[in-house]
Amino acid sequence: MEEKELVRQSKEGNEEAFASLVKKYKTKVFNLAWSLTRDRETADDLAQEAFIKAYFALPTFQFKSEFGTWLYRITVNHVKDYLRKKSKMSKMLFEKMKEMPLVQENEIIKKEKEQIIEQRKKLVHQCLQTIPEKYKLILSLRDIQGFSYEEITKILKISPGTVDSRLHRARKMLRKKLAPFFIQRGGNHEM
Repeated sequence: MEEKELVRQSKEGNEEAFASLVKKYKTKVFNLAWSLTRDRETADDLAQEAFIKAYFALPTFQFKSEFGTWLYRITVNHVKDYLRKKSKMSKMLFEKMKEMPLVQENEIIKKEKEQIIEQRKKLVHQCLQTIPEKYKLILSLRDIQGFSYEEITKILKISPGTVDSRLHRARKMLRKKLAPFFIQRGGNHEM
């Protein structure tokens, strides 16, 4: 069944039609929540809550945008609300990562290399949590979730130029946060 028809039937109270929409979007909604929270349980709860909000907001859906765009907007707003309430971001974790020595590649075996890669991923995500919300969100949508500029403009309801400038600033901020952790070799920075 076509998505517009599923949405129309969902608006009329057809729970099976809405269940089909949930099935179609549950992974993307979860991934979006997870990329902003970095916690699987929290992301799972937030994704479920976003679908509940969407279900009760269905009467207001006017087909002016794609259902997915509308749903992602609800999810983004819901996660932002959650993060605002839980605004005590963990500076301790950031400080702990600052103290961790990065091991040079030629001194490690394969298993240690994988651990370092994992630590670095965590570091990037922790540094990401320290930048302002609008920049963290744009990085998450573009670089983590892989949304196109056009999709981001629809989800966030901002112009393509704003997407571009925020993305540029966000990447610059993240590089600056990560700079102290880079190992410099021969003029090249490695992570």
